[in-house]
Amino acid sequence: MDNTAEKAPEKCTLNFNRPTDNTLSILLSGCWKINMGIPSIDNLQNEIDSNPNIQQIAFDTQGITDWDSGLLTFLIKLNDYCTQKNITINTARLPEGVKRLLEIATAVPEKETHGEKARESFLSRLGEKTIQFSSSATEVLTFIGEASLAFMKLLVGKARFRRSDLGLIIQDCGVKALPIVSLISFLVGLILAFMGAVQLALFGAQIYVADLVGIAMVREMGAMMTGIVMAGRTGAAFAAQLGTMQVNEEIDALKTLGISPMEFLVLPRMVALILMMPLLCLYSNLMGILGGFIVGVGMLDITPMQYFIETQAAVDLTNISLGVFKGVVYGIMIALAGCLRGMQCGRSASAVGAATTSAVVSAIVLIVVSCGIFAVLTNALGI
Repeated sequence: MDNTAEKAPEKCTLNFNRPTDNTLSILLSGCWKINMGIPSIDNLQNEIDSNPNIQQIAFDTQGITDWDSGLLTFLIKLNDYCTQKNITINTARLPEGVKRLLEIATAVPEKETHGEKARESFLSRLGEKTIQFSSSATEVLTFIGEASLAFMKLLVGKARFRRSDLGLIIQDCGVKALPIVSLISFLVGLILAFMGAVQLALFGAQIYVADLVGIAMVREMGAMMTGIVMAGRTGAAFAAQLGTMQVNEEIDALKTLGISPMEFLVLPRMVALILMMPLLCLYSNLMGILGGFIVGVGMLDITPMQYFIETQAAVDLTNISLGVFKGVVYGIMIALAGCLRGMQCGRSASAVGAATTSAVVSAIVLIVVSCGIFAVLTNALGI
């Protein structure tokens, strides 16, 4: 039978002496592990406080038999206290592993958290917002100028982009957008007819529902609803595509190869929307009039021929041309907003989401504001 017992680890001990007036030497020995009862630094703090001449702390660790994170925690607390007292710690005689871990732990300072951010004055906030607005306006104008130059190069046949990309973007902006445009336009026309019928029926003028729906869809609602749908569908897609390319540094690669991102990426998207938006507006007008036709024939006892003749009399070429022109303008706005936010995207995944949201909001705001401007101008010009 083996009577030898495993030797118990020595308990960690802490001693210190003063080899010189300005130096405190700390002697560490035993097993410095958490379960061995790490000594408190209170005695060290009292020794340092009672001797204001101490400017440096050194260590003697030859007696340490084993250690873990308990020793590191003790040294970090001591380091924080000495930093406050402007006392230098000499780590030359610490174990190599402890020395490396201590350097890592003290390399990055602890982030300070503040319960409340200091409140800025009104003038400070106003100045900051003004500077941000000026910078944003400069970026927008620069982008519009570069897009205009790229479009002029297209007109003279010098723009560099792949025709296959243009075809794919046209397909995405045109054919694939028909289902959602059909649904929204049909429902808008149906709602306009129903709301108008309720009021016109009070005067026995149900036949004028055709005028109401036809003029409203062709002049305003067709182009505006198509623009809003395309802003949420295509404008967001443009921002997400370009933003992802920005994150993956594909746009930087194009610049390195001497290829203009404005011509290669932005121009095809802008041309596709300029071509497709007028066609989608005309299609939206037809679907809206069809929605009004369903209400007029189904609820108001108007014959199909009466509805057709009344719509034809109310809607003239001027109204149709105005709606198509608005569609072109809205298409340009959607393309510029989506591509601008995509090109401004940061280098993270969250930045792509922010760019997409900003593109949709910017495009919708531009569409609604320009719609109001068109309404004022057409009224002033008598169109």
